[in-house]
Amino acid sequence: MASTSLPIAYALVIALSLLAFQSESKPQAFRRDPGHPQWHHGAFHDVHQTIRSDVRRMLHSRAEVPFQVPLEVNVVLVGFNRDGGYRYSVDAHKLEEVLKISFPAHRPSCLETGEPLDIEHQIVYNAFPAGQPELIALEKALKEAMVPAGNARETEFGREVPLFEVDATVVEPVFQRLYSYIFDTDNSAVSAVELDRQVPSAIFVVNFDKVRMDPRNKEIDLDNLMYGKITQLTEDDMQKQEGDYIYRYRYNGGGASQVWLGSGRYVVIDLSAGPCTYGKIETEEGTVSSRTLPRLRHIMFPRGFGAASDHSTHDVFVGQLASLVSTTIEHIIAPDVRYETVDLTTRLLLPIIVLQNHNRYNIIDKGHNYSINIEAIEAQVKKMVHEGQEVVIVGGSHSLHRHEKLAIAVSKAMRGHSLQETKNDGRFHVHTKTYLDGAILKEEMERSADVLAAGLLEVADPSLSSKFFLRQHWNDESDGTSDSILKHKPIWSTHDKKGGKKKKKIVRKQGDLYRTYGTRVIPVFVLSLADVDPNLMMEDESLVWTSKDVVIVLEHQNEPITLSYVSETQRRHAQPSQVQRHILAGLASAVAGLSAPYEKASHVHERPVVNWLWAAGCHPFGPFSNTSQVSQMLQDVALRNSIYARVDSALHKIRDTSEAVQTFAAEYLKTPLGEPVKGKKNKTTTELWVEKFYKKTTNLPEPFPHELVDRLENFLNNLEDQLVDLSSSLYGHRLQDAHLNSSEILQSSIFTQQYVDHVLANEREKMKCCNIEYKYPVQSSQTYVYGGILLAGFVVYFIVIFFSNPVR
Repeated sequence: MASTSLPIAYALVIALSLLAFQSESKPQAFRRDPGHPQWHHGAFHDVHQTIRSDVRRMLHSRAEVPFQVPLEVNVVLVGFNRDGGYRYSVDAHKLEEVLKISFPAHRPSCLETGEPLDIEHQIVYNAFPAGQPELIALEKALKEAMVPAGNARETEFGREVPLFEVDATVVEPVFQRLYSYIFDTDNSAVSAVELDRQVPSAIFVVNFDKVRMDPRNKEIDLDNLMYGKITQLTEDDMQKQEGDYIYRYRYNGGGASQVWLGSGRYVVIDLSAGPCTYGKIETEEGTVSSRTLPRLRHIMFPRGFGAASDHSTHDVFVGQLASLVSTTIEHIIAPDVRYETVDLTTRLLLPIIVLQNHNRYNIIDKGHNYSINIEAIEAQVKKMVHEGQEVVIVGGSHSLHRHEKLAIAVSKAMRGHSLQETKNDGRFHVHTKTYLDGAILKEEMERSADVLAAGLLEVADPSLSSKFFLRQHWNDESDGTSDSILKHKPIWSTHDKKGGKKKKKIVRKQGDLYRTYGTRVIPVFVLSLADVDPNLMMEDESLVWTSKDVVIVLEHQNEPITLSYVSETQRRHAQPSQVQRHILAGLASAVAGLSAPYEKASHVHERPVVNWLWAAGCHPFGPFSNTSQVSQMLQDVALRNSIYARVDSALHKIRDTSEAVQTFAAEYLKTPLGEPVKGKKNKTTTELWVEKFYKKTTNLPEPFPHELVDRLENFLNNLEDQLVDLSSSLYGHRLQDAHLNSSEILQSSIFTQQYVDHVLANEREKMKCCNIEYKYPVQSSQTYVYGGILLAGFVVYFIVIFFSNPVR
């Protein structure tokens, strides 16, 4: 038996070794061979001195210079090395130069105020091509993921060709592998705070060979092409590069698009897909058409009056590509801030309060199609707040009939507006559409938020109730502010100021409810209504309304509502029974200040404008999205938003402090003849007086003490170092360090501003030349005495004049 089993064992070992040899010899993509180019992240050293000089000029000269933060953007060209569609090539270095010249900086704004932030991104571009094995691996993944979806009509010729759709979530892991391969970040599933290393943002611009990845062609073996030679195309092959079919992406069943935001830190721009058309009906703003994105067919075969040269068409294509990259930066990588909330809280309570006018169902109950997953919402929100902030989400339902004021508010918020729509008969039909006005609901619901939230927290976890809320059983003389921002009160604020008004005493009733120190509460009101208009929505055809303090979501069990948004030839629909995505969208805006990827503040229009190009992808915003997750790229944006809000507030306080000192100097610091001080022309009045009086000690009375000047000088010097370190932390994605640094900067600016205001107020009192005193009128007898003295004086005056004249 042993002799017969030995040859079998040898044969088995040989077979396994051959199998292993074949698997190793099989061409593989994403393989790091010796000499593999490494991605470098060290541009901050090149701009370090420039940032320091700008910060110094901003702090010491009151110049309107925004805070400079370098931002690195990586553009990965896939299929542009004579190996993709049309065998087209793009010089990566030339694209870098065009981007640096045309879009060197970007300054985000706040959608709530419409004002630009005091922060400007100096954009550092890296453009480089991907290899041929990675291109073939992506084409293979797309070919396997294509699903027939009927026919579609070509834009140029109007003929019908087969249509294929690709679920972006299916091919997403392959793009994630490409991201990890290029940037050497295999551990990309964790957040930027947990990773504590450079996490680059990438834009994948892909150009696939549609003939090679045709799903109907089973003869092409893409595995052999990974490291094989790519054949060049003839003129006839060039004409057939469109493949006589169309494919497009849908992210988790959302709107059809050829660009989409991935769940990682990358976006995909596929110039071979589509073209796609989507937007709002009868509205030109933001509509995506077949001409929105450049197509290589138009570059290779230009049409029109006078055939353009190859050089001019190539330059046009590079310019269009640069414009597309700049739009991606403005809407995805460094978008505007929705709400600029200076949040220094340590505890965040998010109560989901369901107000229902029925007892038929409860969306809090699990196991139903309409149920909400509170744990999933909490997991997403925790990724958008900094480490050290405690997030607690509780849910509960209340009957709307037991809260009269809330029921009345819902009734008052019902509004209607007329619409004109074109029907199949070609005529305009006018009808009235009912909607809920969120602003009216907010005013009433904010008053009841704390009481309802405290009740839910008491039921969910009594130990947390006393941590977030405090019930007073005595009279409290404090102002009882309910906002979440820490109130910094210096020591001198407890002393009475001269001539100050008496503080009004506020008497609190027993049993009043207060938020504990460092607590922020953002209630989520879900209106679960029955027996309402089947097409009832909130304003702007949405199911969610958001402010910086409250989120209101509408839910009712009716059929999908047809919207005025269209994707290709089909209208988009809203699911009024599915509110998970809308709750997350509201919390992302209120908690993290995220704006929708299709919105941007416009200073020309003085309102937010929309661009639906990036409406599809891994985000919960808008009618073209269909996912209840937030991309890692937007999570990083959310973490940066809170830092930007603190820095912007601190810089405003510093400018106000400098303006106060300048005003004081202009008002009181003059020469004995009343003239302003003179000196070198390139110095401000304040600097001249500082040199004149405070570089030398004197025994004369001083407008304000040396201590103020020394303290301001030390504060500005320390702040300069802190801001440079903060810029370095933001560039290196050390967001936790930047979070702590920005908090310290804000608190220091608050203390310094209050100190300067206190000193200047006291010195202004001392430098008054006279005081006006108000007294009660004197008695009437004294008035008669003074009147008699005045009359006697007149009599004596006339007698002297009369006797002094010569006798005539």
